[in-house]
Amino acid sequence: MKKVKTETAIEVRNVFKTFKIPLDGGRNIKQRIVQIFKKNKGYREFSPLNGISFTINKGEFFGIVGRNGSGKSTLLKTMAGIYSADKGSIKVNGKLVPFIELGVGFNGELTGRENVYLNGALLGFSRDEIANMYDEIVEFAELHDFMEEQLKNYSSGMQVRLAFSIAIQAKGDILLLDEVLAVGDSAFQQKCYDYFGKLKRSGRTVVLVTHNMTAVEQYCSKALLLENGKVLAIGTNIQIAEKYREIFIPDAAKANATDNAKKVHRTQGGLKIEAVDIVQGDVSTTVLRAFEPFTIRVTFRSDKKIGPGACGVNIVNSRNVLVLATGTGGRYDDELSIKEGLSSIEFIVKQNIFTEDNYSINLAFARGDKNSSQELIYQETEVIKFSIRGVVSRPHSLVHPEVDVAIYKGKT
Repeated sequence: MKKVKTETAIEVRNVFKTFKIPLDGGRNIKQRIVQIFKKNKGYREFSPLNGISFTINKGEFFGIVGRNGSGKSTLLKTMAGIYSADKGSIKVNGKLVPFIELGVGFNGELTGRENVYLNGALLGFSRDEIANMYDEIVEFAELHDFMEEQLKNYSSGMQVRLAFSIAIQAKGDILLLDEVLAVGDSAFQQKCYDYFGKLKRSGRTVVLVTHNMTAVEQYCSKALLLENGKVLAIGTNIQIAEKYREIFIPDAAKANATDNAKKVHRTQGGLKIEAVDIVQGDVSTTVLRAFEPFTIRVTFRSDKKIGPGACGVNIVNSRNVLVLATGTGGRYDDELSIKEGLSSIEFIVKQNIFTEDNYSINLAFARGDKNSSQELIYQETEVIKFSIRGVVSRPHSLVHPEVDVAIYKGKT
């Protein structure tokens, strides 16, 4: 059987890159003179790339992953020619289109329409070519009502959406994509990811920098893991995604555990919160897998019988946006009866549709039944923190029907 020859799209060999970060050079003549004779000459060196080597074949959808500060963006910009390597070489076989510095050349005093023509010209399109693709650009950006507005009146998200919609018109053999392109609301983010899928099906060579391991698993055929400017591992999309989670996801668990350990629950209205746990797959955890159901268990103690009441739970994301609100009162016939001693309540979240993010839980208890006015007797924010890992961007939702409640009363 004849072996099919594999063509190289990008070859990176032993690449080093160092930046000189200025230190305080002094505010007066005396300090400046002293600085001249210091050994560090007024700067420190920062080396985000330290001997990087790998090869990307034509037609591969190649992922570059790593934590913040690992060297991903520097590597991408060096591959794009924005930075030059201090040592080593990068060979590119084909026309390369970088989707990194979007919106370069935009003019805030010009309208959205005028900026389409300006930015398109910078990308090498003729005026006729831009005119032919104008409607498609506006449709993708979803900015029909704003194209005659000056760009300075656009939000930053609107500007990036417009820049992205122009940039995807560029035709190239190799595309460099930064995950920050997935901007705007959830619908536009999904358009970006749909575009990634279209690129994969087209067989074009794509390099994607991302923190999202589900995106790596879904789109990439091969990936590279960076840490401290060095290649930690190269392998299949599944291998690298698992390696990333194995090394770095425990950091999320430790951070949550540290934050949760600092939390001291208060005693209010005769109630004391003994514990708030999150359980997934019979394991108590603060780093949850996407899509799988989980349970929020609240254990509390009352120093007296309080009678009919309700318990409410809210979940908010890292931007303090409410993504779930549920409780025991109002929607359930068997409302909570707060008795003396130890009790627990379980909120079973059957539909885990949350995005990959960090979350916190707010808790409240009220006295009274659904037929009378209720009195708030306990309220606490951030009773526990947790993270969701392993999901491509999806819309947040305020969930009610997909939460079941189990009440365990009066345990002593």
